[in-house]
Amino acid sequence: MSDLILKVEDISKQYRLGLVGTGSLQHDLNRSWHRIRGKEDPYLQIGSVNDRSAAATENYVWALKDINFEVKRGEILGIIGKNGAGKSTLLKLLSRVTMPTTGTIKSRGTISSLLEVGTGFHPELTGRENIFLNGAILGMTKAEISAKIDEIVDFSGCEMYIDTPVKRYSSGMTVRLGFAVAAHLEPDILVIDEVLAVGDAEFQKKAVGKMQDISNKGGRTVLFVSHNMAAVNSLCSRAIVLEDGMLTFGGGTVEAVDYYLKTTGGALGKSIKEYNPNDFGDNQYIRAESLSVRSADRALKEPIVRTEPVRFDIKLHKKRDHPVNVVLRFKDGQGNFLFVSPNTAEIKDGSGAVHLKMTIPANFFNEGTFYVDLLVSRKKEVIFLDEDALDFTVLQEAKSVGQWMGTTKGALKPSFQWDSI
Repeated sequence: MSDLILKVEDISKQYRLGLVGTGSLQHDLNRSWHRIRGKEDPYLQIGSVNDRSAAATENYVWALKDINFEVKRGEILGIIGKNGAGKSTLLKLLSRVTMPTTGTIKSRGTISSLLEVGTGFHPELTGRENIFLNGAILGMTKAEISAKIDEIVDFSGCEMYIDTPVKRYSSGMTVRLGFAVAAHLEPDILVIDEVLAVGDAEFQKKAVGKMQDISNKGGRTVLFVSHNMAAVNSLCSRAIVLEDGMLTFGGGTVEAVDYYLKTTGGALGKSIKEYNPNDFGDNQYIRAESLSVRSADRALKEPIVRTEPVRFDIKLHKKRDHPVNVVLRFKDGQGNFLFVSPNTAEIKDGSGAVHLKMTIPANFFNEGTFYVDLLVSRKKEVIFLDEDALDFTVLQEAKSVGQWMGTTKGALKPSFQWDSI
């Protein structure tokens, strides 16, 4: 395996749908009988694809199917995908929480996992006692844990409550303590599932910095699952994308994130609206042909990042030689009006095809979803209005390690210059 620390070969995980135990004894006996005779498991040839939105057609489902990848020592591998894609199942297999139905996992060294808030913690024990318990579960001796307990407590920020039962901790305090234990007991492979989803700004900075230190200085490997694309872009050297239980992409982090956003579709929104002539009825003045939004630095239907200009294209056909005005109205994800395009596009003389372009500068929108209305007026009369013609999502830019990875409040986040006077 040379410098490989983890190799996953053709692993699959099959689950039986429905109530646990219903009819399973017959299936277990059937499986055992085939195994005794040296024959293949009869249920490996059946099973539905792991598409949680579709109706079940089989009694079995493949939560994961034929997953293959390798990880080198010191890498931070991002694992991304929609909810239900199989990410947590994969981490449980890698952590030996459950075993794969088929395939093999080869690893070198110890594996430490932080899969859920409070994993391995006993609610009746104090934080200090749970540090020793969790450390023992991870294979550390009492002496090794004692040597690092002050550092663990300090990192967690829970010193005041360290001798209080964990059942009285908030979810944020619990995940702080769990991450502190997992990160400081020096595993060869650290497996983390959405650890940034619970913490506050201070904790996120410390956690991201610690993961970077683990990889760069300690030479240890991190497997990182997150829906925070900025964190994935900032931390990971490579990433894989899971979809319906299958590995659909593996490669560079930027390429993997772009692939994920394009294939899920929801992050891109409705980036183009093409109009039908019937949409305009007996309108005497104009007929809209299309309205689109994209990053000024990218092609249509590619992700829009906050630090990139946002470009809008409007194609119209003027029927008569009368001036008309075109504006765009912007709303946030909850439908609250934000602003109207400040410079109205006034189309004066002539008739025929018109192509308008408007660009909003970079660092104007905050991370989030936005809706766009197209409004065309003549004098004070609205002659065409299409509400929610487009919707688009602005993504957070990649951040340097230690910076805040979360989202600030508000729909807009313009960049202003500060000077000392």
